Amino acid sequence: MAKAPTKARAWQRMLSGRRLDLLDPTPMDIEIEDIAHGLAFVARWNGQTIGDYAYSVAEHSILVEEIFRRLYPNEPVKWQLAALLHDAPEYVIGDMISPVKAAIGPDYGELDDRLTAAIHIRFGLPAKLPAAIKKKIKKADKVSAWLEATQIAGFSVEESDKFFGKMNPDLVRDLELHLRPPVETREAFTCRHNELLQLM
Repeated sequence: MAKAPTKARAWQRMLSGRRLDLLDPTPMDIEIEDIAHGLAFVARWNGQTIGDYAYSVAEHSILVEEIFRRLYPNEPVKWQLAALLHDAPEYVIGDMISPVKAAIGPDYGELDDRLTAAIHIRFGLPAKLPAAIKKKIKKADKVSAWLEATQIAGFSVEESDKFFGKMNPDLVRDLELHLRPPVETREAFTCRHNELLQLM
């Protein structure tokens, strides 16, 4: 009699000691320290940025949350937290540039959605964000992408305007990107997360 096929391992041991099943994640296996650590070591733009340190997803997330607050100062704190966590699944599935995500198709999106739901529930957010909030976070994300493209990724303003939309000069004038060691970014991400949780 043939043996039933062995189920492939889909979990990862996290530094916190948690065992996170990537295909069936549960909120109880999500820890902010794991997220912050992972995101601080994931490079945006596939690492193709100027400077002595990679521009990490953690740094990007901090900036997106700041931009979200500037754009929508009257939104509740919980949506600021959602902005900070908008790329949180990338702590275990990595970051890919948008054209590659599109080429992979719906499988990447489904994996991202399952992880996002578990992360949101863990920190008191709805598993699925309201469409209007998701759209606002996406707008802040595009502003961040424009800044990254023009300041550290080698894009001209004209190219960035084409791909990410023209920016309001008043919004982006004093926003400068931080390039710092992962340990500093990890601490900044964790601190901001804890501040927002205390305000909720």
